Amino acid sequence: MTNTTTISAGAIEQLLQQVPDPEIPVLSIIDLGIVRDIQIEGDGITVYITPTYTGCPAMDMIALSIVQLLQQHQYKKVQVKQLLTPAWTTAWITEAGKQKLLKYGIAPPDKRFSIPQDGVSCPQCGSNNTTLVSAFGSTACKALYTCKDCLEPFDYFKCH
Repeated sequence: MTNTTTISAGAIEQLLQQVPDPEIPVLSIIDLGIVRDIQIEGDGITVYITPTYTGCPAMDMIALSIVQLLQQHQYKKVQVKQLLTPAWTTAWITEAGKQKLLKYGIAPPDKRFSIPQDGVSCPQCGSNNTTLVSAFGSTACKALYTCKDCLEPFDYFKCH
């Protein structure tokens, strides 16, 4: 970018919609709510991200993806910084993100409970006749359930 070009946080956020979460690629990092702030100083951009949990192995990949994408769009001075407080919460997932999870076959978080024993709505058939198989699913942020009606297993994105 040259100094004559105005950089807007809104334009940067629009670009960041293209950065997928490495563990759930149907979600962008904006959908997931991990982009907490975008600061612009002169021609420099700092993107602040919060991990979904401390030690999340995907954060380095996400930071690299942010830098690469913005540099491809001629933003040359890009930094990505992690914020650990406040801790990320599933309340930060956008409504569009929750719908994308559902269409992808992952039950979106339900703020009424963290890991319910049963009754999570099946993303395949919509039945609530489901049961917890394991508190740990394909990633640390998901639990594994099975539907007693359609007999399909599915992940539930845990609340936190």
